[in-house]
Amino acid sequence: MKSRLRRFLCKGACRVLPIICLCLCATGRGWSQETYRFAQRDTMALYLDIFRPDSGSVTTLDGVAKPAVMFVFGGGFVSGKRSDGTARRWFARLTAEGYTVVAIDYRLGMKGYRMGKGLLGANKALDRFLYSQQIGVEDVFSAVSFLAAHPELSVPVDNLVVSGSSAGAIISLASAHAIDQGRLEGLPEGFAFKGVMSFAGGIIGKHGAPKFSQATCPILLLHGTADKMVAYKHFGLMRRGIWGSDHIASELEKKGCNYSIWRFEGLGHDVAAYMDMAWELEKTFLERNVIQGIPCQVDALVDDPSLPTWKSWGRARTADLYQNP
Repeated sequence: MKSRLRRFLCKGACRVLPIICLCLCATGRGWSQETYRFAQRDTMALYLDIFRPDSGSVTTLDGVAKPAVMFVFGGGFVSGKRSDGTARRWFARLTAEGYTVVAIDYRLGMKGYRMGKGLLGANKALDRFLYSQQIGVEDVFSAVSFLAAHPELSVPVDNLVVSGSSAGAIISLASAHAIDQGRLEGLPEGFAFKGVMSFAGGIIGKHGAPKFSQATCPILLLHGTADKMVAYKHFGLMRRGIWGSDHIASELEKKGCNYSIWRFEGLGHDVAAYMDMAWELEKTFLERNVIQGIPCQVDALVDDPSLPTWKSWGRARTADLYQNP
């Protein structure tokens, strides 16, 4: 695989290999999970699963505890499960490496929605997307508050990374952005995520492009440059729309934030399913940017035709999920 490193600015000992191995193997083992109801929304109960580090795994790095990783599943706000087979392979890798995993439910705000035609249909759909993002953020905050209220579960909320795929990545990024902008309703006092890992995500807004402060938590972005499901750059009209990883990275760079972006040349929404395969990139981010707190900016273009793709993912477009009536 050829990896073209476009920009690399680090302070301290942070290092990125010029050639990155995306591991394609899965960790197979038996395990158990703990399941808890963390919220009740009208008639819908929301649950979370906790997966503990493997017995004998290393749960610290240089004397610092590894963070717990909260996972928000994808599915276009219409479907998905908190602990499906693909996600569980990734969970197994994380727990083998000494990380606790918390997989959560959230309300599916686009379920049953059908997009109308023309500009009017697009504008109405954007309002529904924004609503779906907002209630997803509310549910993430509820899960955090539940963990904070139950210290006996031994998931320290002061050491928590939020991660997500596709719609889950949108919710994860929007959650961190809300905290960065001081919107902390329902969260423990002083709470902030230790980091964000986004697999093909962005932020939906109607008042212009999202802004971040220099104090935002470390952020890892992975995105296909040809993604038609979740825009890699920006999709929308004027100040309304979704701003993808390309824009977010540009904003983080301008503010001197601690972040990494890996741009997968020519790939579509396939990258939303790269959680397990891109483990080495995630490990570097977790260990360097998050645990060691090394201020680091990485901007890399990955050009590798041998990477796996799936027709249903790579060519997927937003309209495929929300068929016009």
